[in-house]
Amino acid sequence: MEIIRVRFIEKAESEGCESAPTEILKHFKNIECKENGDRIEKEKITFEEIHVDLGNQKESEHLIFENSKESFEKNFRTFFIGGDTSINFPLINAFFTTEKNPLVLVFDAHCGCSNSELMNKNWIKRIINEGEDGRKIVLIGPRCFEDGEKDFLKEHNILCITNNFLGEDLEGICDSLMERSRNSSGFLIILDMDFIDPAFAPGVNKVEPGGLSTREMIYFVKRLRKLENFRGAGILGINPSKDLNNITTSLGARVLAEFL
Repeated sequence: MEIIRVRFIEKAESEGCESAPTEILKHFKNIECKENGDRIEKEKITFEEIHVDLGNQKESEHLIFENSKESFEKNFRTFFIGGDTSINFPLINAFFTTEKNPLVLVFDAHCGCSNSELMNKNWIKRIINEGEDGRKIVLIGPRCFEDGEKDFLKEHNILCITNNFLGEDLEGICDSLMERSRNSSGFLIILDMDFIDPAFAPGVNKVEPGGLSTREMIYFVKRLRKLENFRGAGILGINPSKDLNNITTSLGARVLAEFL
């Protein structure tokens, strides 16, 4: 099992997020047990970093892809700590390359299908435009849509579960996600921390009110990680420079602990 730091960001949008991997792991070192009291076997975890040049996006994408691919090939479970959502494009492409019948569950307040040229806004669209099947992606919890994004999701068969549905039947939706995940050869979870309501996670790159609570997010984590074909996760979007009393970085560390 590996935990990999990925400090890559798009500077114009996400300055500050590059320090999140270090800050999250500082808090993680102080967590000895999961919420149920089970000891975290840190001696079985390998800690790595993908060293990227923040000024060279193309080279950084290549390094993230190659290193992620290698980690997926040699580890059954790998966890990535970003950084912003611009790492999703090379990371998920690497997962799709190594997994026979993959599925990615994306918990995010945003759709990632924007017409913007910034990769942290268009990464899903870019994956689809390069030929991937939209049915490999499930988007959970978006509540900030840009023009055309809803149509793009529908056109490319990307299942989108909005906050309206989450609020009506959290348990039932989790049941459905688990069933769909079981039908894959392996599934990856991507958690942009802006999925969580800013009352619980204020230190994120882009605040979007109306998200789920910490407790509700951890409910998803605890259930989904129990599946035998769970291959790992990415925790992204925390910006320590915008945090209050380390609430969000501490939460990122707790979520990581519960994923393990």
